[in-house]
Amino acid sequence: MWNKIIIICLLLFTTNSFAQKEGWIEDFPQAFELSVETGKPILANFTGSDWCGWCIKLDKAVFQTEEFKIWAEENVILLELDFPRRKKLDPEVEANNNYLQSIFQVRGFPTIWIFTVQQQEDKKFSINAQVDGSGREFQKMGYMSSANAFIQKAEEIITKIKTVFTGE
Repeated sequence: MWNKIIIICLLLFTTNSFAQKEGWIEDFPQAFELSVETGKPILANFTGSDWCGWCIKLDKAVFQTEEFKIWAEENVILLELDFPRRKKLDPEVEANNNYLQSIFQVRGFPTIWIFTVQQQEDKKFSINAQVDGSGREFQKMGYMSSANAFIQKAEEIITKIKTVFTGE
């Protein structure tokens, strides 16, 4: 009897430990819809959450801080695109993550992209991002050791997005 209770508790703990992080969306169509609805850009975190050392450091140093959480809630839609090695993703989520990894030409982790989307008349979305593989993409970021530095760089990108894509 106790063995069954212990196993059930372990399963609940394990499932809960892989639960979606607070404030982050894992479904890119949902993130795109929220972005269009709110007018906020998407901050997409391409991560290897259970194996990538720099991803784990970025999560602790930036994404788990109150400073970042408050800033993000006011300024961006958070989209996590995970490429784990130990946990199994839903096949649709995995396919969507691979699709966006291909579009944004992500070759290493962590990679952060900030971009806007527009919904077309046919209900499809278009992504406003400069992706040319040159390494000069102004909307791309990597690891940063503090929330303050990360937020400052993200705000610079958001300002430039407005200038380049909307003429503001």
